[in-house]
Amino acid sequence: MMLDRSRLTSLLQTFPRQTIAPGTLRAAAVLVPLFPRHGRDFLLFTERTAHLEHHAGEISFPGGGFDPGDADLSATALREAEEELGIARTQIKLLGRLDDFYSVHGYHVVPFVGIIPPPDDLQYDPFEIAATFEAPLEHFRDPSVHHVKDWQHRGRSFPVDFYQFKEHTIWGLTAAILRQFLEETAGLR
Repeated sequence: MMLDRSRLTSLLQTFPRQTIAPGTLRAAAVLVPLFPRHGRDFLLFTERTAHLEHHAGEISFPGGGFDPGDADLSATALREAEEELGIARTQIKLLGRLDDFYSVHGYHVVPFVGIIPPPDDLQYDPFEIAATFEAPLEHFRDPSVHHVKDWQHRGRSFPVDFYQFKEHTIWGLTAAILRQFLEETAGLR
């Protein structure tokens, strides 16, 4: 099943987003890459390389820190997707954004949802990306693939989302973004 693109765009551009004052946090953006395949919506995920300073080996959406050359955070999301996955910015259609998120690594993260072409011939950056995989959006609507655990960080307890897809565990910020996307689009099915 595919989400109605015009309704999805309208939803993402009009729902009452939660914003966070950046303060001393470093600005960053990610792309939630959605694409059609065989009449269904899929999401594209990356597995980060093991040597990276932050999120080594984790499953994530493409993204990274704001660069002074970026016009805004949507440009950051597009640039990072192009650098990490080799998808030209001109091939990505941004539909809108989700809530602001806080990363425990000191980032103020804004997720943008965009339609990408089917990722059949990605030229991903082997320095940052170890692998990519695609998963049908509907898979994540099954309650049996999601759970929440309380994790400790700097003396505080935080609820952390976890999703399972085959051998891949999606957790933390990526899972929180995924959960919000699923919640916001539940009525569009």
